[in-house]
Formats: sequence, C-alpha cells, structure tokens
Amino acid sequence: MDAAKLGFEPDTVIQELGWDEDADEQMRVGIEQTCGNVLVDGDYGEVVDGVVLWWRDGDGDLTDALVDTLRDVVEGGPVWLFTPKIGRDGYVEGADIAEAAPIAGLSTTTTTTASDAWASTKLSTHKR
Repeated sequence: MDAAKLGFEPDTVIQELGWDEDADEQMRVGIEQTCGNVLVDGDYGEVVDGVVLWWRDGDGDLTDALVDTLRDVVEGGPVWLFTPKIGRDGYVEGADIAEAAPIAGLSTTTTTTASDAWASTKLSTHKR
C-alpha cells in the first residue's frame, strides 16, 4: 500500500510508537519517503504532525497507548493505528479499537489494508 493513500503527506514529521521487529519495514520506508523525514521516536520532544502506533493484542492497554499518542501530536493531527490483520498473531478486534478510541479522545475515520500483514485504522484527534 502506498503511504500517501493512507493519508501521509509531504513535509510532515511523524512519530512512531510501538515499533518491534515485526513492524512492516516497507511501510515504514514508504512513510518516510512520502513525508520526506525519518520517523521520530517517543523521545523526540517536539510537536509532531501525526503518530504511527504499531499495536498487537497483548501489548497492554490500548486506551492508555492511544492517550500516549496525543502527548506530542499537533492539535487535529492524525494517529495511524497499525494492527495485525485478522488471522495473524496479535490480531486486535475492531470492537476493541472502537471502544478505546473515543475514551482516548479520538475518532475512527478509516480502516484499510496497509500491507499483507497489517491493517491501518486512521484516527483523528479532536480540536480543542
């Protein structure tokens, strides 16, 4: 999947949280190429334009993780939640995302296939 089709835009800084060895490296490179910047981690310390969160069932509390994505993101900035596709280890039920997002202050906008192994749910932050 082309990162631009997922909503990533040029000249943006994207923070990446929840990376592990199973994260889709081609997607990561595509995001960096589309945005024109390397992905920054949680220690970046400045405001970012959006956040990528790699999340698997068993990683902990999804609501808490989604709240953490809001720490550095610009007001109104998107959060892309990448989860393993159905049938894969670590699959996250859509109902779990639908429950956690509004509690964290996020709205689900779109869910799509990101790669062979990962689905992407784009969440939007509420403008304050």
